[in-house]
Amino acid sequence: MRGSSCTPRTRETIPVTQIRRTLFEPAALPADVRDGLRSLCAQARGDILTMTTLAGCGHPGGSMSSLEILSLLYSQARLDPSRPTASGRDRVIVSNGHISPGVYSVLGRLGFLDLEEALVSFRLAGSEFEGHVERSVPGLEITTGNLGQGLSAACGFAVADRSLGLDNHVWVVTGDGEQQKGQNCEARRFAARYGLDNLTVIVDCNGLQISGSTSSIMPVDLEREYLSSGWRVEKVDEGHDLEALYRAIRGGSGPGPTLVIARTVMGKGVSFMENVADYHGKALTPDQLASALGELGLENRLDELRERRRSWKPMPPADGRGSQPPSQILEHYGEARIYPADHKGDDRGAFGSALLDLARSNPGREPLVFDCDLAGSVRTSDFGERYPGLFFQCGVQEHHAVSAAGAASLTGRVVFFAGFGVFAIDETFNQHRLNDINMTGLKVVATHCGLDVGEDGKTHHCINYLGLLRTLRHYSTIVPADPNQTDRVIRHIATHPGNYFVAMGRSKTRVIQDEEGQPFYGESYRFSYGQADLLRTGRDVAVLTMGLMCQRAIEVRDALSERGISAAVFNISCPLSIGTELVDRLRDFRLVATYEDHDRGSGLGASLSVAMAEAVTGVPLARYGVREYGFSGPPEELYRMQGLLPEQVARALAERLKAL
Repeated sequence: MRGSSCTPRTRETIPVTQIRRTLFEPAALPADVRDGLRSLCAQARGDILTMTTLAGCGHPGGSMSSLEILSLLYSQARLDPSRPTASGRDRVIVSNGHISPGVYSVLGRLGFLDLEEALVSFRLAGSEFEGHVERSVPGLEITTGNLGQGLSAACGFAVADRSLGLDNHVWVVTGDGEQQKGQNCEARRFAARYGLDNLTVIVDCNGLQISGSTSSIMPVDLEREYLSSGWRVEKVDEGHDLEALYRAIRGGSGPGPTLVIARTVMGKGVSFMENVADYHGKALTPDQLASALGELGLENRLDELRERRRSWKPMPPADGRGSQPPSQILEHYGEARIYPADHKGDDRGAFGSALLDLARSNPGREPLVFDCDLAGSVRTSDFGERYPGLFFQCGVQEHHAVSAAGAASLTGRVVFFAGFGVFAIDETFNQHRLNDINMTGLKVVATHCGLDVGEDGKTHHCINYLGLLRTLRHYSTIVPADPNQTDRVIRHIATHPGNYFVAMGRSKTRVIQDEEGQPFYGESYRFSYGQADLLRTGRDVAVLTMGLMCQRAIEVRDALSERGISAAVFNISCPLSIGTELVDRLRDFRLVATYEDHDRGSGLGASLSVAMAEAVTGVPLARYGVREYGFSGPPEELYRMQGLLPEQVARALAERLKAL
């Protein structure tokens, strides 16, 4: 945990309520537990108001309406404040991450964290007590704030934990306004489809959101919608009644997931705040705080805490609790498959074969695979047939799939998500961004990238993925050249931690051969991230390419040779990781060119432009790539229309050299 620059108060000055943990086993809430939680909630309301007033911003209203829900879950679930990441624990997902003041207060008063630190440093730069909940804080499973993704993440945790043989429960706290998000519909269908009886969602139904009442802004009939999706529904008319809330959260018998609708009051406990939408995201003034604390019968420590806040300085975490996910790697690489020089297959087929072999090579640690109605096309169907309990069919619900798969990877399982490029990244960028923030370990395999998708047309030509991925700090991007390199790439990402994005086309791809006609990526090859491969030597021009354009680049070289021009060909399979060694090698050429089935303004050419400019090489650069949206037609014709056929590129390069 981070510390204050001044002497902190001792733990005893901010009492931690010792509340007996029931694990929701008794049919009714024991009286001593009820009384302890009432006391906790009364004090926590003061904490919420104090920290938001100190920060001058935050979300006090919903934090106050959700306190009884939060206090019950964190005090009664299978959680240990001294071991918040213990294996087999229950999980609490706070989907409406803006209620962080309520979460930090409850966690602090239950001994998960230093409440004084949260009060003093809330929303200060460098503090882990941010405006929306962060998974670095003990007791928090995942960073949220983009509303609508928490239930999907909970589904991912639930199926992954179940696959590990854990008998735990996953609880989700969410707001009623958040239920307007469509991704919740995707997630609740998935939960019912997979019979997640270890999943309970509690809606803090205070009836208000930023702009007013939820019923006037966008009404949602939660009970009917969840019932129609196959959920069990419990209702609590008084969501601040701890005993009634306990009975509903504890739930009854029956298969499938459970929804608890808890009717609550925005700003509960302070008369002038109750049922006022403004306090969804508005802190009290110091005078209002004094009035509110007086009404609650609590001490006003604003002046003291303000002085400590002024001198607060961030410090490195004292321990790593909750800061890093468990390792998500397979132990065994398996036996690499060598595709012969005359092999004619697609890279996605090589992915499917490698995936199946990795599963066979790691019994008991097989990966989980998420699919969106494309198993046959992305070549995961064989895995699904062989390992049905580890294969999760999400239907046409990509937003949910990416969120769920990302969360599942935080359990220690290796997790793959496969889909067409436009769905795997273009459509789901925000979900990947939240995965990136959470430092998940998702392995994304995106097939059908580029103009190579052909007749499906511009809506399905994924030509922008590198531009999107270059903004994600914890994703590594790979574009393999042929089935052999694809095989090694898939084995590499499964045996290395972190998020990976592997892009490939639709068409069959010829095996890249060396000068002797043997597979370039043969028996001795092992993939190394960031390595550039020299496929052909040359003196005048260096052609840098990637993916299925590698074979075409070799044809460009042959066409240039007929014109008396010597060209080298480099395969840049990691186009967002161009090293100085490669750039230094390019200084000896008269001209450097990039050649890609990708938007030329944001792809390999863009990466190389920056790298060469920073190194001040002085070598001219020509970029050949997709200039505009393609039509519907055979890939060869689409390449011709964009000037990307090998003969067209060779002609353009020859003319460029003449002009130098």
